[in-house]
Amino acid sequence: MKKPIAAILAAAGMMVAFAETSTNTSPAKTATEPKYPWKSSVSAGLTLTRGNKSSTLFSVDFLTQRKTPTDEYMIGFGGAYGSQNSKDTVNNYLLFGQWNHLFTDRFYGYGRTDALRDRIKDIDYRLSIGPGLGYYLIKDTNTLLAVEAGGAVEFERLGHRDDFYATVRLAERFEQKFTDRARLWERVEFLPQVDKFDNYVINFQIGIETTISKSFSMKTYLDDSYANRPAAAHQKNDAKIVAAVSYKF
Repeated sequence: MKKPIAAILAAAGMMVAFAETSTNTSPAKTATEPKYPWKSSVSAGLTLTRGNKSSTLFSVDFLTQRKTPTDEYMIGFGGAYGSQNSKDTVNNYLLFGQWNHLFTDRFYGYGRTDALRDRIKDIDYRLSIGPGLGYYLIKDTNTLLAVEAGGAVEFERLGHRDDFYATVRLAERFEQKFTDRARLWERVEFLPQVDKFDNYVINFQIGIETTISKSFSMKTYLDDSYANRPAAAHQKNDAKIVAAVSYKF
């Protein structure tokens, strides 16, 4: 009886050894690579403007962004159109793109381009391209505060006159999430011409967003643009208050 028992034990031991060998030599499961998808949103709403013209108009905005451990990408488009008594009162379009490359967790370099057309303010086109540096003063889960400084070359046709010059860009952006359903954002930029500091533009925006569902939210914000040297017979400041519905995808 001892021999059969010994044989059975030996066979069992061989099977265990074979199983362990098979487990150890099987290909290791590849770890799932982290994904950094583009996050996009489109908003549409009713806008009240005060400035060169006072009117009710329709506005639309699109924003897509992607963040990785070393790079951040942002692309946006905005447009507003309104008419009164069959006459255009608002007609502008804005496109921008920015790429941030992080040297550290907080310090980064960026490249940015902005393109604007505003037929009411007599801006046939304004194109700005340039690099800069940025730093996150606060970079927490619920709070972001960044400052940026750089330069750009600007091409524009203002009042049917072509111009080309260099500008400085000083900017700040802030975001605060109060809960998973509410956030506040604010951003401002100062763009003076290098050799004529009285020729400058200040863009400012502040708003609040409230989540309705996983895909929809409500946004209300103030958008203000101040040009110290506008086209002839135009006011310096244009402001609008926008209430919009946003869809995220």
